Amino acid sequence: MAATELLVYLICEPVKNSKMSEVSNTNQSAGEIDLLGLFLKMISAIGKMFSALGRFIMISIVFIIRRWIPLGLSIIMGIVLTYFVKVTSVPVYSSDIVLKTNAIDAADMISYINRLHTYCREENRPALAEALLLDPVSVKKIGDISSHWIIDKNHDKIPDMVDYLDNHDIYDTNNVRMDDRFDILVKVKSPQELPSIRNGLISFINKDSLFQRRNRVRLMQNQEMVSRLDYDIIQLDSLQKIKYFEETKNLQPKTGGQIVFLQEQKTQLVYTDIYDLYSRKQALDAERTLYKDIVTVLSDFAIPAKRDNGLVHYGLIIIPLIFLLTVIFLILRTNRKKIRKAFEKY
Repeated sequence: MAATELLVYLICEPVKNSKMSEVSNTNQSAGEIDLLGLFLKMISAIGKMFSALGRFIMISIVFIIRRWIPLGLSIIMGIVLTYFVKVTSVPVYSSDIVLKTNAIDAADMISYINRLHTYCREENRPALAEALLLDPVSVKKIGDISSHWIIDKNHDKIPDMVDYLDNHDIYDTNNVRMDDRFDILVKVKSPQELPSIRNGLISFINKDSLFQRRNRVRLMQNQEMVSRLDYDIIQLDSLQKIKYFEETKNLQPKTGGQIVFLQEQKTQLVYTDIYDLYSRKQALDAERTLYKDIVTVLSDFAIPAKRDNGLVHYGLIIIPLIFLLTVIFLILRTNRKKIRKAFEKY
C-alpha cells in the first residue's frame, strides 16, 4: 500500500508543479497585459485632454474675433467705470513706522498696539481718540492701525521683510522674528495726519504704567553696571601699574651691566581686560543715551506718493468682472435656442 501511494505521488507531483507553473506564467502575462492596458489608457486620456484644450482655445479665439466689438466695448466700459469709482471713492493711504523696543519684548508690544486695531475694526472712535490723544475729526480719518513682526532672513540680525499677513512659521529657525523691533502699519484718508498719529502712538506706549516701571528698572540696572565697570577699570589700572613696576624691577641689571630677559612681560594681558571693560561701558553709555525711552523710532512715517485705492486697485477688479459678465451674456445669447429647448425638455 505504501509503495502504491509513493508511485501515485511520483506521477502526480510533476503534473501538479507543471500546472502551477502554467498558472503563474498566465498570471504574470495577465499582469503585464493589465499594466500595458493601463498605460495605453493613460496616454489616450492625456491625448483627449490636450485635444479638448486645443479645441477650447480655438473656439475661444474664434468667439473673441467674431464678437470683438461688444467685448471691446466692455473693456472700455470697465475703464470708464473704474475711473468713476476712483474719483467718487474716499482715498486711502498707507505708511509704516518701525519702532525699536528697549525695555519690552516685541511680542508684548505688538499685542498692546493691536488694541488700536480692535478699536478701528469695531469703529470705536471715542476709545481710539482717547488712546492716541487726538481730536474726533482726526480720528475719523484713520482707517486702520495694525502692528506686525519684522522677519530676519538667514538669522543675520538684519531686518528683511514685514509679516503683514501674520503667517510666519514660528518653527522656522532660519527666518526668525526680531525681538527688538516691530512695524506699525497705518491706513489714513489724509497723509497730513501721520505726524500727529506718530506722536499719539508714542504717547500711547509711554503712558502704560508697566512699561514705565520696566524701563526704569532697565535704566537703573544699566547705571549700576556702568558704576561697577568704572570700579573694575580703576582696580585693573592700579594692578597694571603695580605689575609694570614689579616686572621692570625684575629686569634691572644684576651683573655686568646687562639686562637679562627671563620671561615676557605680562602687563599686556591687563591691557586687554581694561579695553574689554571700556567697550562694555561705552556700549551701556550709548544704550542709555540713545535708547533711554521705552521705544525709539528707527524709521518714521513716509508721506505716500500714491493712494492705495487708485485706478490699478479698482481696475484689477472692475474690468475683468465686466468682461466676464459680457462673455457670459454673449454665450447665453448665442445658445439661447439650445437653452430654451433644454428648459422645455425638463
